[in-house]
Amino acid sequence: MTDQTGGNPIAMPDPATKIGISEVLDLSRPREPSRPKIVEFRHVTKTYNAGMPNAFTAIRDVTFSVEDLPDKGEFIAVLGPSGCGKSTILRLIAGLSPQHPPTEGEVLVLNQPVAGPGADRGMVFQDYTSFDHRTVLENITFGLECQGVGRAERNELGRKWVEHVGLKFETDAGKFPHELSGGMRQRVAIARTLILRPRIILMDEPFGALDPQTRMNMQDLLVSLWREVQATVFFVTHSIEEAVFLGDRAYVMGNSPGTILEELRIEPADRPARFMQREPRFLETVNHLRDLISQLEEQKRPERD
Repeated sequence: MTDQTGGNPIAMPDPATKIGISEVLDLSRPREPSRPKIVEFRHVTKTYNAGMPNAFTAIRDVTFSVEDLPDKGEFIAVLGPSGCGKSTILRLIAGLSPQHPPTEGEVLVLNQPVAGPGADRGMVFQDYTSFDHRTVLENITFGLECQGVGRAERNELGRKWVEHVGLKFETDAGKFPHELSGGMRQRVAIARTLILRPRIILMDEPFGALDPQTRMNMQDLLVSLWREVQATVFFVTHSIEEAVFLGDRAYVMGNSPGTILEELRIEPADRPARFMQREPRFLETVNHLRDLISQLEEQKRPERD
């Protein structure tokens, strides 16, 4: 074929290199660079007492990755039936024994294999973990003290975090743990973790022992604090409503040995829990997850004659 204006031949594409419309569309806009991963599991299996008669495999061949979102962080809820290895995943990220190290595979944080606990990760447990002989302020600033931060600076930061978690400095900072309600103790535990500004926050059913109203209030508080600290959160819970309210996405784990059966993207919370949990879209997501987990629980039950 020739150019009608100048008679020069026009090179036609070789049929073997024909470009499809989807490829043309891809070429018309720049590709987004892949973001670095803040947490990555590569075919991770954890077996306790490996090689012994009482060996038990908690998780098997777990693979996932979470991107390091700038100026935001992501909130990952981890759901599943009892004994499926949810807490094992958190403790592998934290580098805590006996869960760490994995039996097979790799656990990476910021592209580096996890070698043990680190200041870039903080953990909040279900059990109340305050030091009985320390006041609220002393408990909250304990990590800063371990880092060698001077008393004046850590008390100034501690005062801010007492207020951040909804306690009153004048009346609560000098109290000891036995003088606090369960909700107040968990506020102290959250403040003690977040004051250190970890990149990753690991929460193992932190609100499981609270009454429903206190639990809902703590959920609202956690969303507010998470947006402020802009960390990546892994949150283990048995409450489907809690997972759907808090999470940007949810991982649903199967029965032991656990693996990830489903990953579900969730709309972020934009209203308090007492309003969000009445929304049709919210209830639809909850019902989907409840059906899935109910099926898993049914599979665990022994067959009846």
